[in-house]
Amino acid sequence: MARRSDVLQVQGIRCERCVLRLGAVLGGLEGLESANATLMGEVTLVWDEELLDHDTIIAAIERGGFQLAA
Repeated sequence: MARRSDVLQVQGIRCERCVLRLGAVLGGLEGLESANATLMGEVTLVWDEELLDHDTIIAAIERGGFQLAA
């Protein structure tokens, strides 16, 4: 298993419902081991790189209506 982690700054997280919505978007990704989000938009991710790649995670976040901070 090739474990990888990253911390992303995500725009659009404003309340607990936003955090729950993000959790629902990420919850279906096979290989994602953990995802923790704060109301400040900081999302900490840990995943198995053999099952899931970084671009797939980003695409799921964007499909959920969120954007990465520039």
